[in-house]
Amino acid sequence: MAKPVPSSNKSSIDYWYDQAVDLLQQLISIPSFSKEESETANAISDFLKKHGAQPQSVGNNILAVPHHFDPDKPTILLNSHHDTVKPNPNYTKDPFQPLVEDGKLYGLGSNDAGGCLVTLIVTYLFFEQHPLPKFNIILVASAEEEISGKGGIEFFLASTLAASLKIDFAIVGEPTLLQMAIAERGLMVVDGVYHGIAGHAAREEGESALLKFVKDLESFDAAKTFTKVSPFLGPVKVSCTVASTDNKAHNVVPATCNFVLDCRINECYTFEEVLSSLKTCFHADLQPRSMRLKSSIIPEDHPLIISGKKMGKSIYGSPTTSDKALMPFPALKMGPGDSARSHTADEFIYLDEIRQGIHDYIHILQGISA
Repeated sequence: MAKPVPSSNKSSIDYWYDQAVDLLQQLISIPSFSKEESETANAISDFLKKHGAQPQSVGNNILAVPHHFDPDKPTILLNSHHDTVKPNPNYTKDPFQPLVEDGKLYGLGSNDAGGCLVTLIVTYLFFEQHPLPKFNIILVASAEEEISGKGGIEFFLASTLAASLKIDFAIVGEPTLLQMAIAERGLMVVDGVYHGIAGHAAREEGESALLKFVKDLESFDAAKTFTKVSPFLGPVKVSCTVASTDNKAHNVVPATCNFVLDCRINECYTFEEVLSSLKTCFHADLQPRSMRLKSSIIPEDHPLIISGKKMGKSIYGSPTTSDKALMPFPALKMGPGDSARSHTADEFIYLDEIRQGIHDYIHILQGISA
């Protein structure tokens, strides 16, 4: 059996907490914008080596596999990302200067998702020393999550290394207040264009592409088009976020109208079904930019979810996307920090959230072997 975390003597948690906070402060001090993560990748690799692990690189994704890996056991992936967005312009503190004040650690990426990342890293190292009897645990610190880039977790999962590990399910570290996001909305962005005939506005010539677009948009009702409502993610939501014509002159009837639909999709529909329905509502040329970021759900009766419920954790559906969307196996999104703080000025994470995160990650994983 795996050695449990002592309930009264917290020395093990205290040690890994100190290590996690030190690593997070180091990562905050290193700029790591998406596609520019090589230095944080090196820092993570060095930290793992310092603690006896043998990390491997797949691009800027860092993989760690325990020395006691058994190919006959199911494999659990612990994953979070080490890239960040660029600093919010309203920062009043140095985003690259880790600062501890009033129990908070400030810095770019501290909440999204540095706190999750470092707690998962030390959780992985804990299980290097105290392996679970029935499962392998591996770690991937991924790149390009903030832009859903193809050089991130998707690149790793397509590698021969990933294929050899045969991952069964995952914990994805994102700030969820340590509650369990079992479902996640998919995202499909659709570019559309209406075609008309240019003409002089004063003579009422031509056929307005803009008017065609407005008529279809006014008659479109997402709730009536997509009637299947998820108990965790709610209804499909479609928003028109951009619309424009090529006209520079005020007196020309526009021959084209370009627009963008932001589609947030629940697990009740495939992207293909949504696109097909949209084509019956918008009589335009519609082209999806991508069908990669699919909606996902991990069943409530999955051992990981059962373990979390025994700890008193709640389940919910997340409106935001993460690397979970790119995983072809069940994945739970859970981690310290609060999604509401992500990408805000003077981003921070409570130090107590990191300590609790280590405790909860260890216990939820131990619970599936009980």
